[in-house]
Amino acid sequence: MTRLVEFKTADNLFLPGLLFEPERKADKVLIMLHGNGSSSVFYSVPKVNLMARELNAKGISYFPFNNRGAHYIKKLKIIKEVKEDDVKIGTAYELIKDCIQDIDGAIDYLESQGYREFYLIGHSTGANKICVYNFYKPENRIAKYILAGGGDDSGIYYQMMGTKKFNKALEMAKKEIARGNGRKLVPKYLVDYLISYQSLYDTINPDGDYNTFPFNEYLNNLKLTKKELFREYKTINKPTLVIYGANDEYCWGDVPRIAELLKKQTTRPDLFNYEIVENADHGFDGNIEGMTEKVVNWLVK
Repeated sequence: MTRLVEFKTADNLFLPGLLFEPERKADKVLIMLHGNGSSSVFYSVPKVNLMARELNAKGISYFPFNNRGAHYIKKLKIIKEVKEDDVKIGTAYELIKDCIQDIDGAIDYLESQGYREFYLIGHSTGANKICVYNFYKPENRIAKYILAGGGDDSGIYYQMMGTKKFNKALEMAKKEIARGNGRKLVPKYLVDYLISYQSLYDTINPDGDYNTFPFNEYLNNLKLTKKELFREYKTINKPTLVIYGANDEYCWGDVPRIAELLKKQTTRPDLFNYEIVENADHGFDGNIEGMTEKVVNWLVK
């Protein structure tokens, strides 16, 4: 059975999701966090349906939902005291730490539906969000994590923009935020797509929460950040599957090397498993079947 549902986050935003349930009532559920940009669970129909079908066959429900970072800009309902209002949200305005309220809202809703065991999968930026969620809320209700294609956004921006423009963007965003202009959109000469100063700073700041997989900095000894490299990742102490496509275009051309690097960073190697999906890119296109099989088999083993 499939249901289109709406739930309230901890800060009173209403988010939509799809709840796929097996015929026999389940008490286990996998929650899906998508990436940023134009992402949405409603535009990944074959992937979502395949994962739901395979999970349901094993007695596990599936709950992909649109977090507040879905699409570049959209309006969502928010309750303020006793009245409803609209708030402009989306990737253009999102701060990664907001994921805590989204995830907790999803868990609260699922608990109200009778679920008792929760798994969390995050793809791309969704994997970064799991690391941030765990770092700030280590005593949480999630039993297992799946980090799928975690990305090095700060390092990618640095490579793309070059040192001078990167530093200029950081400084400009920081100043505009201090002036109260954090939600204003960045001019196109700085970044040629829709993003606010606050979200740009959050995404590229090497010392910020977003910078959870600093591959470029580590591999090339760039010394961009003052915080410990892989700080958030190192705090994970739950069973975790790390999975990448063999042709992931954001892994600096060497997925096996990235996987080995992550193996060295964890403080609990006994809890981690690593998988590489052959013939799959960052979105696991090319072999979504292989990715789904590895995820489902790991969850039920």
